Amino acid sequence: MLRVLFAVGAAALLAIPFAAHADDVEDCNQRQDANRAIEGCTNLIDSGRLKKRNLASAYSNRGVAYRNQGEFEKAIKDLDKAIKLNPKDATDYSNRAIVYASQGNLDKAIDDLDKAIKIDPKQANAYYNRAYAYADKGKDSKAIKDFSKVIKLDPNDANAYNNRGVAYSNKGKYGKAIKDYDAAIKLNPSFADAFYNRGVAYDEKKQYSRAIRDYSKAIRLNQKDVWAYINRGVVFRKTGKIDLAIRDYEKAIKLDPRDAGAHYNLGTAYRIKGDKERAIANYRRALALSPNDKMARNNLEDMGATP
Repeated sequence: MLRVLFAVGAAALLAIPFAAHADDVEDCNQRQDANRAIEGCTNLIDSGRLKKRNLASAYSNRGVAYRNQGEFEKAIKDLDKAIKLNPKDATDYSNRAIVYASQGNLDKAIDDLDKAIKIDPKQANAYYNRAYAYADKGKDSKAIKDFSKVIKLDPNDANAYNNRGVAYSNKGKYGKAIKDYDAAIKLNPSFADAFYNRGVAYDEKKQYSRAIRDYSKAIRLNQKDVWAYINRGVVFRKTGKIDLAIRDYEKAIKLDPRDAGAHYNLGTAYRIKGDKERAIANYRRALALSPNDKMARNNLEDMGATP
């Protein structure tokens, strides 16, 4: 399982020259408390004292607050109003795109990000989020192009290198992916996901010792990373270290007892060891958690056990 990070667009700032609503301005601008932001922005909107551009900013900020609360329809309505009042603000298109993406409407998200980039070709977040949307649609070549643009705009963006590496990995270009993960790790030596993703790439290249090293580093940085344990266990199994594989799968299950993949892999490890009873028990657990798991079902049938 490869990881990507989704950039969050920044809301517009207000600059209002009257003191009567100073507290509302502060509340509307702050990002920590969505309820405060919604209340402050609503008071400003309802006051009737905001001019066109500031009114757009109030709708924009409230839309972002609604988005942060998961109230996507309200967020879209406010961002629609902000765009209508100030159609040259690229950030509002980017923020609406994030809402659309959160709803799974990637085509509308990409359309908004196209508009944001047309208005402001140097807005890195717009390229970043469009790359994410393209990747989610399986259009990795377009994602790579946009992540490359982000890197050109900000060569110190470790996330962009990591995510471009994911896109390269999706295309099977593991050498290029590893170079990007190297760059991400150089910029951020504590980047657990970059170590994990590089481990995946080394695993695909059958460079197992390097894969184990990277998974181990990812685990040291994030001891609750279920899939780092599972994937390290898979590499241990591939290299004949079954007991170490079992230990990793058991750790993954302890962290997440409902992870079907961990139970399936544990069943496979016990089957290799000749422990039929434990193998069957784990395959059955995997199938209970994931009823469409054909491999777990096939293994049970192959062992003469009922699902």
